[in-house]
Amino acid sequence: MVPRYARPEMSALWEPEAKFRIWFEIEAHATEKLGELGVVPESAAKALWDWWATNPKIDVEAIDAIEAVTKHDVIAFLTWVAEQVGDEARFMHQGMTSSDVLDTTLAVQLARASDILLADLDDLLAAIKRRAEEHKYTATIGRSHGIHAEPVTFGLKLAQAYAEFDRCRDRLVAARAEIATCAVSGAVGTFANIDPSVEEHVAAKLGLTPEPVSTQVIPRDRHAMYFATLAVIAGSIERLAVEVRHLQRTEVLEAEEYFSPGQKGSSAMPHKRNPILTENLTGQARMIRSYALPALENVALWHERDISHSSVERFIGPDATITLDFSLARLTSVIDKLLIYPERMQANMDRMGGLVHSQRVLLALTQAGVSREDAYRLVQRNAMKVWESDGKLQLLDLLKADEEVTSALSPEQLEDKFDLGYHFKQVDTIFDRVFG
Repeated sequence: MVPRYARPEMSALWEPEAKFRIWFEIEAHATEKLGELGVVPESAAKALWDWWATNPKIDVEAIDAIEAVTKHDVIAFLTWVAEQVGDEARFMHQGMTSSDVLDTTLAVQLARASDILLADLDDLLAAIKRRAEEHKYTATIGRSHGIHAEPVTFGLKLAQAYAEFDRCRDRLVAARAEIATCAVSGAVGTFANIDPSVEEHVAAKLGLTPEPVSTQVIPRDRHAMYFATLAVIAGSIERLAVEVRHLQRTEVLEAEEYFSPGQKGSSAMPHKRNPILTENLTGQARMIRSYALPALENVALWHERDISHSSVERFIGPDATITLDFSLARLTSVIDKLLIYPERMQANMDRMGGLVHSQRVLLALTQAGVSREDAYRLVQRNAMKVWESDGKLQLLDLLKADEEVTSALSPEQLEDKFDLGYHFKQVDTIFDRVFG
């Protein structure tokens, strides 16, 4: 985790003390249920909760010192708790194995991380919707292959982004449900030394569902699905970030990141205003996507368990969620403050001499009885003259002067095909589909 790209709430979720607190809750809830079943004295759970009620500080350094000797993190934790609670602590961890604690804790952390990320997505969706409605009919050129195609609106560009992130939200809801499972099934997952009702009790207390078959670990296909979902969200972040970066290029300059007072763009060139935030988002998206691959490779563990996944998840759990949290918040800020230039959009659209209306002329010629092949030829030969003049010539003027064209379409009919508003007649329909 890089502090530069971390926010406090998500980072706190992965701090050692937060982890140990979840460990204690799992152990105490399990002991509580074991007491109800008569497997251990009910006084054992009471002793644990009474100590916990004093809200003790988790001594991470002391636990780490014990682990330096035991070379086992869960044993180190249990040893430290026993030192604090006393004799009743010996009933902790009855019939359990370390993975019961570790995997259930990871499920809690990822579920809570998901809740933060879902709130982030809600903020982003709200910002995109606001700007989309603001520029619902702001005309701009659509581009395919980076080349002028036909007119769109800037609101439609943002509506597309909204729909994409709305799908991302749905995927994350599903991934959260899939990852939020609890395993308290003991060695190799057979419940030989612990009753399944203990798992059910712990799951209910922590907001999880029992894992149907946990072997000795929760199956890692769940985690692969989760981190793949984060990777897809990162891809959507980059898609919108790249759009902003392209629009900020000097030759385009239809939109740009907010440039705050006192901000500097370059150490050498005082005139620079660089898209540093969206460039940064592109880099962060690459990192988030990279965490999906080791999560996929974690699926194939040996037999009932091995720990080849463990070191991987110590990296990707915090790093992927912390980085995505930061990225979503940064993108929300970029969209919220994005500078948008409708006049430049119109100027860019006009600079190619009306070429953006070529399809309407093509279709009109076919409807007037000209074959599609001939219609394409007539429009293209005039369009290429405009293209090669770099927009100094106007397509409408050339078409009006082309006898083959005017034999099929009158000047008035041709002028009608150059109406910009025609392209936007279904904007309301699209907005209703996205936002309705």
